[in-house]
Amino acid sequence: MPESPGGGDAGAPPQTTELKRPHTDQNAAEKTDADPPVLSKNAQKKLAKQQRFEAKKAEKKAAAKEQKRRDVERKRKEWEDSLAGVSQEERAKLLESRRTLRKERMEKRSLEKENKRERLTVAREQGQNVVVDLQFSHLMNPNEIHSLVQQVRSSTQNTGFHLEKVMYCYAVNGRCASPAHLWLTGCDGEMDSALKRIPGFDKWIIEKENRSYIEALCDRKEDLVYLTADSEIVLEELDLKKFYIIGGLVDRNRWKGITLKKAQEQGIQTAKLPIGNFMKMSSSQVLTVNQVVEILLKFLETKDWKTSFFAVIPQRKRCQSDSEGNAENTVEEEHEQNDGLTASKKKCVEEVPSNS
Repeated sequence: MPESPGGGDAGAPPQTTELKRPHTDQNAAEKTDADPPVLSKNAQKKLAKQQRFEAKKAEKKAAAKEQKRRDVERKRKEWEDSLAGVSQEERAKLLESRRTLRKERMEKRSLEKENKRERLTVAREQGQNVVVDLQFSHLMNPNEIHSLVQQVRSSTQNTGFHLEKVMYCYAVNGRCASPAHLWLTGCDGEMDSALKRIPGFDKWIIEKENRSYIEALCDRKEDLVYLTADSEIVLEELDLKKFYIIGGLVDRNRWKGITLKKAQEQGIQTAKLPIGNFMKMSSSQVLTVNQVVEILLKFLETKDWKTSFFAVIPQRKRCQSDSEGNAENTVEEEHEQNDGLTASKKKCVEEVPSNS
């Protein structure tokens, strides 16, 4: 007679095997809560459109790189051909002239670099403080973090957030006659590692804080202003005493209202750029980090919001605003239409017959 499952006597009652529930990892549950929400069909379409745009952009970049290589090769051949058909004396003159031009270019580049460092040093003491809040890396994937870093770097050089946006912001800022003083806060974890991979980052004239802005600037809390398109307060002017904060988040469509909620929980001021006063946007008024930085820099230079918006916001993001001339008319017409719609609604309410 076969033994019982428990290995005891055959006459003993069979032992039941207890089914154990799978152990739930609390940390895993927390990670699930932090995962991005499932995208709607509309959001998926937008994401696909963005991916196509990025692919096309990469193709253009590769084509431009190849064209540059061809131009270099063509110029090299032209130079060699020009030397081949001249005498030794003329050849020596051409070589000397080329060395002189190269030396002048290097001296000019060195002078520009020195002037840029001087402007940024002055801005550190006297310039407008602009803070890029990098405490959103846990909400982004590695590609989005890389994109953000690139955006910040260009604000002082000329390249196209996450890391890409950081790089872009620094480059643009460095070229300005009156630059702002940039702050990067919340630079820890993956964000810190990504920043350190930027060539020459340790030499940037910038404030880099591993702490959040609320900790690093705890003694200036009343001067902190978070710029968010969800704010009800419209920014009219820039105040040199204020620290204007820009949320370093690449895909804000997945996290609507997150920066406004964060600022409200921290008890700091919020404001939005007065875009609606000067142009009508084709979609939301949410801009990239580098676009907001460029707009602020342009306003510091011109003291004119309209000029700043039209110089930075791309045509594809505007609605029926092909030129600056018709932008004001478009906005005014929209206000008139809204007023008419409101009056129409009031009239309808007044004319609803009673049941009596």
